[in-house]
This record gives sequence, structure tokens and C-alpha cells, in this order.
Amino acid sequence: MLEKVFKLSENKTTVKTEVVAGLTTFMTMAYIIALNPNLLTGFGAEGQDLWNGVFLATCIASAIGTFCMAFLANKPFAMAPGMGLNSFFAVVVGNIVAMTGMTYVASFQAALVIILLEGILFVFLSIFNVREKIVEAIPLGIRLGISPAIGLMLMNIGLGSNVGIYAEGNGFATPFYVMRDFFGALTPSYLQGNMGDVGFATMILTVVTMFIGLFAILAMAKQGIKGSVLFGMLIASVVYWIGSFAFLDTNPFASLATASFLPPFADMAKVTLFKFDFAGFAQIGWFTAVTLIITFCIIDMFDTIGTLVGTASRAGMVDEKGDMPNMKEALLSDAIGTIAGACTGTSTITTFIESASGVEAGGRTGLTAVV
Repeated sequence: MLEKVFKLSENKTTVKTEVVAGLTTFMTMAYIIALNPNLLTGFGAEGQDLWNGVFLATCIASAIGTFCMAFLANKPFAMAPGMGLNSFFAVVVGNIVAMTGMTYVASFQAALVIILLEGILFVFLSIFNVREKIVEAIPLGIRLGISPAIGLMLMNIGLGSNVGIYAEGNGFATPFYVMRDFFGALTPSYLQGNMGDVGFATMILTVVTMFIGLFAILAMAKQGIKGSVLFGMLIASVVYWIGSFAFLDTNPFASLATASFLPPFADMAKVTLFKFDFAGFAQIGWFTAVTLIITFCIIDMFDTIGTLVGTASRAGMVDEKGDMPNMKEALLSDAIGTIAGACTGTSTITTFIESASGVEAGGRTGLTAVV
């Protein structure tokens, strides 16, 4: 059955390889499950109900978009709320609050109308091959350049905000920080006193763990081991857990004692599920609304194009012109994911650049996306 649906032999892959690739992709992008609701709700400052709703919307909409990619396009690409697009969405919501005086939740629901209309526009552009024509019109060099540019942005976020190896400006939150003078010159500096001994030790352990995981991935990749990213992440996780017990005297699993498996679905139904505030959307003004819809469309389109072409090129899934087969179906899946995101309560769903890790692990078909 799997052979018939995903054409494994034709794509020179196996079920085992696809499963490892799917797990690798999931592990590298799982951070979005918690990060997206944090970004869209001010780390829970706008209410636990909204956080829970966005959390579930992130999972459900990502699954819908990814399944569409798997079964419509048979491509190993996963989908989730796009980084950058979710931050932009949060800024838009904040501006709606300032413009209209509505509450954050009401402004959030008004902004979801923008995402819904963007998704509908994307569907029409995909059906009538407009997006595909735009893809073909973009020079191959630019198409290939979008993907590494997104990767560099994610690296900056990871090293700065997640790992905490550095920060721009002296925020006393990381062991290393970078000061920028009037002329734009960067001066690296070192900090410990303002963090406290425990905070500093935690950051150092995080940084050391990151480098151990990174070098483990590089070493295994050099040896041609498939799933090197997945195994490297597992090694880094074990190192951090051991370090927490041995050097920090803390239990990294303590938070699980009070955690629930899933937030209440009632919160999503109450705050985000099909909660479009069309009256609030009308207060934005037609010019601003149209501008935002077009802006989200353009950002999403180039984000998706760069990820699809860049990742597909790496996997040898493009022809001599740099075009990917089933591009129309892949773009349509992206559009459906965005509509699903708006209906459930999150920002634009797009093809995730982290899918490249699964492709590197050998993923070649939609079975990777299903896993």
C-alpha cells in the first residue's frame, strides 16, 4: 500500500529511511509548537486561554498542511507557522490594538481574517498556476538563495535567543553579548556578574551542549550516517540532562510533573476556532487591510518558493531548469495549510526549512511528511 501511494521504489527510498527522515524533520521543527504560541500571545501575557488555543491551532493546522503536502504532492516537506511571519502577525495584532482600541484577543481575531483572505487568495493563485509562473520567472540563483538566507536567520535566532550564546546589546541575559557603536561596529564582550552563578552556569551548559551536538552531527554526516541530525540532537539532549543533574543540581524533567498532555480543546473552541472578528477587521480600513493581505502573500510565497526549490535541489528533485515536479500541488498544499491555520487560530502556515534535515536523512516522498 505504501509503495502504491508514495512510489517508494520509483524515488529510490525505503520505509525505514522515510521513517528516520520524518522523525528527523519533526525533531528539528518541534520547537515551533511552544514558540509560536509564545510569540503570538506575549509568552502567555494575553491569557492562558489564547495560549492554549494557539498551541492547539499550531499542531492541527501544521498537520493538515503537512498531510496535504504528503498526499497531494508526495513531497517530504513539513509545514508549520512560519518564523518571521508569526512575529509580523504579532506586530500587526499590536498595531490593531493601538489603532482601534480593541482588546488583544479581539484584535487577534480580526487579524485572523487577514490570514484567511490571504489563504483564499493563495488557493486561487495556485489553481490558476499564477504562483507557479512566478516561480519559473524568478532566476534560479535567487530561488536557491532564499533557503540559506532563512537558515541564517534561524541560526541567529537559535544562537541568540534559544541557546543564549550571545545577544546584541547588554541585556545581562547571556554570557556573551555584542555592543554596536554609532558607526555600526560590533564589540564582543563577556559577562558573568549580572547573571548570577546559577544563571551563568546554566547558559554555559547550554552552549557546551550545543557545540557537542553540532560536532556530533558533523562527524556523523561526514561518515555518511543517515539520521545524523536526529542522533546528534539525542546526544545533545542526554548531555544536557546529565549536566543538569551533575553540575546544576536541578531536574530538567521537573516541569513535567504539573504539565498536561494537551491544553483543553475548550479553550481553542472559545477563543480561536473559527473566531473571525469581521467587525473588527472592518475597523482596520480597506487600504490597510489590502496592504497587509498582499504583504503576507508576498512573504509567504517567497518563503515557500525558497524552501521548496532549495530543499528539492539538495535532494535532486528538480529538473535541468531547476523546476520541481508537482510544484502546483505543493503550492496548493501550502495555501490549504494557511486557511487551516486561520480557521483554527494561528498565523500563516508555510513550508518549513527544517524539512531539509529530513531530506538530508534520505527522505524523498510524502511518507516522510506523514511520519
